[in-house]
Amino acid sequence: MNDATQPSALLTETRDGAVAILTMNYPARRNALSVPMRVEMIAALERIEADNSVRAIVLTGAEGIFSSGGDISGMQVNTVTAGRTRFINTVRLIKLLVGGQKPIIAAVEGWAAGAGLSIALTCDTVVAAEDARFICSFNKIGLMPDLGMLHTLPARVGQGRARQVMLYGEAFDAKQAAEWGIVDHVVPKGQALAKALERAHRFDNAAPTPLSLVRRFLSRWLDEAMEMERDLQTMLFLTEDFEEGKQAFLGKRAPQFKGV
Repeated sequence: MNDATQPSALLTETRDGAVAILTMNYPARRNALSVPMRVEMIAALERIEADNSVRAIVLTGAEGIFSSGGDISGMQVNTVTAGRTRFINTVRLIKLLVGGQKPIIAAVEGWAAGAGLSIALTCDTVVAAEDARFICSFNKIGLMPDLGMLHTLPARVGQGRARQVMLYGEAFDAKQAAEWGIVDHVVPKGQALAKALERAHRFDNAAPTPLSLVRRFLSRWLDEAMEMERDLQTMLFLTEDFEEGKQAFLGKRAPQFKGV
């Protein structure tokens, strides 16, 4: 791994030959996908898109955890306009991850929860440590899956399995994730990044244009899904159940949802 490092408060970018490694770096919140982190990730991805020396991307998290999901403490939405505005960067990010030119490999250690699972699902290949854990936890705070999961999860596992993951919100391990098709490679603890890099370097000498076109083709209908996601999640942000879910999470208690 070389020294081409661009550190920031929330994202670290390094290079390993033709592979760019993006590391979510927010350990105080277990690498939660805060709005500022999403902005930094967009900037990094746009820069990488324009760099012909990069053939693939590895996405991982710092300090043994992929991502705990959205930063609930920063979810302050009081109007429809504020909700839709909040999604501007989210839509940009997901379009870059799902439909950008470069193949992306996720290296998952520890938890990929909520939006963290969503981000892993945007990647072409998911490598997980054998003790990694996954959960679609949005409904625990009164929200629906976002960051593209309504598009990416059914595309990976089919609607039947996607319903089980998204509706029940139950945690599952790497072995189960692999059996369902969410994870592509299971490796010993601490080896996810090494395996992800191994897979990423398979693209070093591959023709980049066909890879880009395949990713573009497979991202069909993403725009429609993201537009619907933005409208529906904005509506949920304004419900009493979301406020109850948020306060329950922050207060470390069970929520009392009323359907309002």
